[in-house]
Amino acid sequence: MFSFNHSDVRGFTIQGITDILELQLPLFFFLLLLYLIIITGNMTIVAAISQDRHLYTPMYILLMNLSIDDILLTSSVLPSILHNLVTDSKDMSFAGCITQMYTYISFLCTEVLLLAAMAYDRYVAICHPLHYVLLMSQRHCAYFIGATWSVAFLSLTGYPILVSKLHFCASHLLKHIFCDMSPVMKLSCGGLFYIDILIYTEGPLLGLGPFLFTLISYIYIISTIIKIQSSEGRRKAFSTCASHLTCVILYYGTVISLHLRPTSSYLPSVDKYFSLINVILVPMLNPLIYSFKNQEIRNALNKIISGNIWDAKDS
Repeated sequence: MFSFNHSDVRGFTIQGITDILELQLPLFFFLLLLYLIIITGNMTIVAAISQDRHLYTPMYILLMNLSIDDILLTSSVLPSILHNLVTDSKDMSFAGCITQMYTYISFLCTEVLLLAAMAYDRYVAICHPLHYVLLMSQRHCAYFIGATWSVAFLSLTGYPILVSKLHFCASHLLKHIFCDMSPVMKLSCGGLFYIDILIYTEGPLLGLGPFLFTLISYIYIISTIIKIQSSEGRRKAFSTCASHLTCVILYYGTVISLHLRPTSSYLPSVDKYFSLINVILVPMLNPLIYSFKNQEIRNALNKIISGNIWDAKDS
């Protein structure tokens, strides 16, 4: 898939979470438990939506895609982390490392775009309710979903191609817990010009763009809710976007706290733990937020738990 320089035969050695042998097994079981919680929670959301025809609406179809993305995002990283904790070999091939890097950043990009699409859905539902069926039909929803996954994966293909052509002439010890873009680039001894151009051109489009779109959508949403005369009407309007707004705050709050820090606080030995939090926290909490804050999701889950799956399908 990728072509590598002659000096890069063995690939990378992943430093991992800790070198202390006594901590590796407890960390393995702890992270395995969190991984199972993430998989179970998000699969539960997917099952609840797919089994209940009442939830075949753009908002919940987008939510189902968000849960699928969270599963894939975590699965692109955590299994290799768990493997490194219980094996002596910490090596990863170049192809494996770059594939992990590519899938990880692609799933991150997909999450950002899905949150923006969900913000637009809530904007139309609250600010233009009479035009909702027209602007957010199932066809439009399918376009949003297809564009989101396609843009995320196709637009980022330049990164693995360019990284695969870098020269790694010094240590191949990756001071991180998985193959992320920044630690891989730090091992290169040159040839970062085109990657930097790609980062500075695509970064604002795929990172800042969706964030500003989501922010502006919620400015309009909140201003519309404030103008509603009755308190009951304001409450109902806000309840339709409360879960998504909470997820947006959680995601961007985590990203901002992890990345917008003083330069002096960026240390490889510390940053790898911040990256682990980023991989685990949001995918684990998203299902809990929607389960607690969304009555329709709770109703669908109750039907599954009580065994009325077929009733949910047929009703």
